[in-house]
Amino acid sequence: MAEHETDHGYLLDNRQSEAGIRFEALSELFDPVTFRHVDQLGITAGMRCWEVGAGGPSVPLGLAERVGPTGAVIATDIDVSWTRDIAGGVIEVLRHDVAAEPPPPGEFDLVHARLVLIHVTDRAEALRRMVQALRPGGRLLLEDADPELQPLPCPDESGPEQQLANRLRAGFRTLMAGRGADLAYGRTLPRLLREAGLDDVQADAYFPITSPACAVLEAATVRQVRHRLVAAGLATDEEIDRHLANIATGQLDLATGPMISAWGRRRP
Repeated sequence: MAEHETDHGYLLDNRQSEAGIRFEALSELFDPVTFRHVDQLGITAGMRCWEVGAGGPSVPLGLAERVGPTGAVIATDIDVSWTRDIAGGVIEVLRHDVAAEPPPPGEFDLVHARLVLIHVTDRAEALRRMVQALRPGGRLLLEDADPELQPLPCPDESGPEQQLANRLRAGFRTLMAGRGADLAYGRTLPRLLREAGLDDVQADAYFPITSPACAVLEAATVRQVRHRLVAAGLATDEEIDRHLANIATGQLDLATGPMISAWGRRRP
């Protein structure tokens, strides 16, 4: 989850130390959903997979387990800081911009991107390139956020702590939108896959309403963007410190925005 991490692009820079904490929390929250879909799509031994905007190592490693020694997993990202150490065997790690560079060579049985395209400025071109990389009959699995469907970290806004959390998240959404993120992108995935010519398009959505990993993710994200929130006048340092202290109590029921998973098959 790391396309366009520069100062003019992706807001959550992979080079920051909090990125590793975020990747672990995202893995705990969403890997079961991702691999439920991967397994339903029949990704098994000997297949070739392209993991786009891999960010952390968990998805490439999970794909490698499924394709075995006769398969291949290509994990690409603009910043490969968190995946370079897993290269070897069936996993190849490449620095790559999905919206600007041709797909890796060869055709793929599965192309997957999770929480990537919402941040990519030229989403349409990135999607075109991913579809282009599929073999006939290959599957595209896109999983992306739709913060506007459920924008609140505390859907049960029961007190001042929850109100503060929700206000800070609104500030974060403002920063994302200013960087070109489409905060209603997830809901468009089924239509976009059909328009790309894919068959058998289906989709579902998932979001946790409370989880320890949600708290870890919230704290790491707030720390990662706090200077931008303050600089933009969207929050004060005192408010951010108070919110982080509220998270640390373990008493906030913190949610994420919905992640919509959509998949389809390239025509033979």
